[in-house]
Parts: sequence; C-alpha cells; structure tokens
Amino acid sequence: MPDPASRPQPNVLFVTVDQWRGDGLSAAGHPVVETPNLDRLGASGVRFARHFAQAAPCGPSRASLYTGLYLMNHRSAINGTPLDARFTNVALEARALGYAPALFGYTDTSVDPRTVGPDDPRLRSYEGVLPGFDPACHLPEGDPQPWLAWLREEGYDVEDDWRALVDRPVEGYPGAEGRGATFAPTRYRAEHSQTAFLTDRLLEWIARQGDAPWFAHVSYLRPHPPFLAPEPYHDRYDPADVPMPVRAPSRAAEARQHPLLGVMIDHPLLAAPDDERDLRQLRATYYGMMSEVDDQLGRVLDALDASGAAARTIVVLTSDHGEMLGDHYLLHKLGWFDASYHVPLLVRDPRPAFDVARGRVVDRFTENVDVTPTILDLLDADVPSQCDGRSLVPWLSGESPPDWRDEVHFEFDFRDPDSDLLERALGITIEECSLAVLRDDHGKYVHFAGLPPIFFDLDDDPDQTVNRADDRACAPRVLEYAQRMLSWRARHQDRTLSGMKLHPQKGLVERHAPRR
Repeated sequence: MPDPASRPQPNVLFVTVDQWRGDGLSAAGHPVVETPNLDRLGASGVRFARHFAQAAPCGPSRASLYTGLYLMNHRSAINGTPLDARFTNVALEARALGYAPALFGYTDTSVDPRTVGPDDPRLRSYEGVLPGFDPACHLPEGDPQPWLAWLREEGYDVEDDWRALVDRPVEGYPGAEGRGATFAPTRYRAEHSQTAFLTDRLLEWIARQGDAPWFAHVSYLRPHPPFLAPEPYHDRYDPADVPMPVRAPSRAAEARQHPLLGVMIDHPLLAAPDDERDLRQLRATYYGMMSEVDDQLGRVLDALDASGAAARTIVVLTSDHGEMLGDHYLLHKLGWFDASYHVPLLVRDPRPAFDVARGRVVDRFTENVDVTPTILDLLDADVPSQCDGRSLVPWLSGESPPDWRDEVHFEFDFRDPDSDLLERALGITIEECSLAVLRDDHGKYVHFAGLPPIFFDLDDDPDQTVNRADDRACAPRVLEYAQRMLSWRARHQDRTLSGMKLHPQKGLVERHAPRR
C-alpha cells in the first residue's frame, strides 16, 4: 500500500439516510416522490439500482455497512448486540490513511463489553460511536442533546420530556381532521429540524477544513419514523396520488404465508393502518420526509460546488435499510421482503479517471458489504481480508466484471436476550430466531434456523405473496436454492487466519481470493 503522505488525498463525504426505500428516487421512476438532488448526484456519478442492505434493523445493518461483513460473521445480531472489537471498519482504515474521520449523526454501535469496565455508561445504550470516528456532532436518536440545546437557543420550550416537542404534531392543525393521522406537521419549523441542524453543523465544519483533506460521515435520521414532517413537507404529496402497498388480498391470506409473518402483522407496533385514508397519508408523509432530506443534501452539494471542493470530494450515499410502508400489512424494517432491504446507493468520484461512467445505472446486484471495500479502494488502500463484499470501482470505471454476483443475500435476526416472547409464540429457542435470504432474478429462498422455509417464484409471483416451499412442483428449485445458500455460507466463513500458511523457507505466506 502506498505511503499516505506521498500522494494527494481526496475528501470523502459518506452519507447515510435512515430507512430509505430503494424505490424512493424520482430517477428510479417513482410515480410520486421527487428527489432532484439525489438524482443529480447519481447523474454525475453512478447509481446502483439493485442495491441491498445486509440486515435489519439499524444496529446490525450498520455493522455490515461499516465492517464489510455479513451478519453471520460480525454477529451483532440486533440493536444492542455488541460489535466485536477485533473487527476493523471504514473509520479505522481511513484513520490509518491519515484522515481524522468526523461523525455527524450516529452509527448505532454497541460497545464490546470485554473492552470496558462493568460500570461503563456505554453498556446502557446501543447508540454508541463506531471506533475510529471523532464525534463532531453526535446525535443519537434517543438523546439528541446538541439539537435540543440549539432548539432552546432558538426559543423553543424544550421540556424534560423533549419528545413532547419532537415527536408530537401541532394540535388542532387546520384541515387535519379531514386527512390521515400523520398529516399535521411538526411543532418546529423546517429550518429548525434535526435534518437542517445536522446539515448546518456539517457545512460549518467543512468550511473550517480549508484545503486539508477530510473524511466526514453524515448520518441523517430521516425518513426514519415517527411519520411526522415539518411544513411544507407534511403537505408536499397528495395521498390520493400515492401508490398503494403490495400485499395479499387480506391480512388472513397474508398471514398464511408463514407463522412468523402471522405474528408480525398482528403486532400493534408493526401492523400497518387498516384505514386506507391513514395508510395513504402515512405514505405521503414518508415521501415528504424524503423530500426534506433531499433538499438539505442539495445544500451540501451546492456548498461543495460553490467552494470548489466538489472537484476533490468523493460522495457515497446509501441507507441502512428500507421501510415496509404498508407492504404485506407491515410497517418498519423486518422479515424477508425486499422493501426492508432494497436501498439506494449513489457514488460519485469527481476525478477524471471516472468520467467514462458518469450517469451510469448499474442493474446488477450490489450489497452494503461492498461499500467499505469501495471507499478504501477509491483511496488506494488495501481492502481488509475480513470483508465479505467487493469493491465497486470497476463499475465506476465503466467496466462490467464478468464474474460479478448473480444473487443477493440478507439476514434478519429476531432473538431478544431480554424477552422470550417470540420463542414461546413460535415454539423455538433463542438460537433458532434467525433467517437468511438468497434472492436472484427468478426466485427467493428464505431459510429459517427453527421454522419452515419460504420460496417465492418471482417470475410468477413478483409481489412475493405465495409461499411455494411445500409445492412439490417446486421441490427441485427449493433444493437448488438451499444448496446455493450453503455454498454461499461456506465461501464467506471467517478467513482471518485461514488464508495464511507458515512456510519453512518463506515464513508467513498469505493469499486470498476475492469474495463471490
């Protein structure tokens, strides 16, 4: 690896938008939502149209994003599961190159309890900071103190119960009685939203960097719930125009797909509204939240253009997971459906070597485990052997690698060391509370550790409503997909030491092949 001090380094702006569905871009053909700034980022770089996160919810997904590891390898299974300190990550690797990576927002990282004392306060929160990042503006969802302090300075009455201001809409808002439950706007103005506040802090920090190379990770919370948008975004989209969810004709028909789905769609925190007016408004509000984030990202892109920094700044944007948004009668991020895992990925490297691919749309399967290898490759750094993903730089360079993957994988772990509710409901143990998905162009196989499998024939059932795992006509295909999943797991076992050999003349010999 070249000496970091011997070459000019670009800036890196690594952006995550939380809970952003992969279809939520106007450039991707969405019938309602408008995202002009994300679209211009893709038009000046590369948009990866079939990009998937590796896990849900936030904690395990971000562990995969930052380490380049599948959940089955990093084992940070749920929000609150510690991330093993032995793993490197994108921030530590960037720091080794001479950067001081700055965090604006959060990383939802749970500290390894073996590295701290028993009374360490970090053991009481999963919203820690990923090792390697300097928290320039740490805004955990559960305690966004810098933003709350700023709101007080701006004249807002921020009580001890700050969620009364942040999570509750304006009471008695004109016209709300004729709209869905999520129509009324926030109690704070758009220029005082958490999204705007975080953007302000990022822009101030960038302005202070001068010509020194920098690495910033900005992690926006929205469009993560609550489904609540400030004016004018709360009324940006007409509920009558939004597409209705993808789902079976009834909850009962949907529930028959699988026992776990039957439990989830009856859960009061996971079930989508029954009332169509509320459901349509919820979707319209979500799209309005997207537009607010897009406008703030536009401020960042404009500032980079105005200062000339855009010409030396790599921009990478993705999401930790998607949002069910009523699909299959569910809300939030969970299970095995594409809506929870299909997310955007936009990458722009302004250097001339990448001019050939500007505006390119890649329709091959890519994954969030590819993001860290890509950033490091763009920085001319070695990709750690732990990484399960592959660099996307060939696609950014106009190539089409012939050996690229034809399938995508993601996992969902639904264990809870603090509750055995699901175990009792489903008749399984805590070690059986997991599933893994293999999806390609034609089929989707879901393997459960302790429950029956699922198989969808995507050619006949693109909406994924009919489980054909028990259909005897599909038995050969189910077996094929199960064997392919077993091969995938075998190819991606931990290889920290397995690629090494102690040789009598050469000493330590190491060799690894790219993951596939």
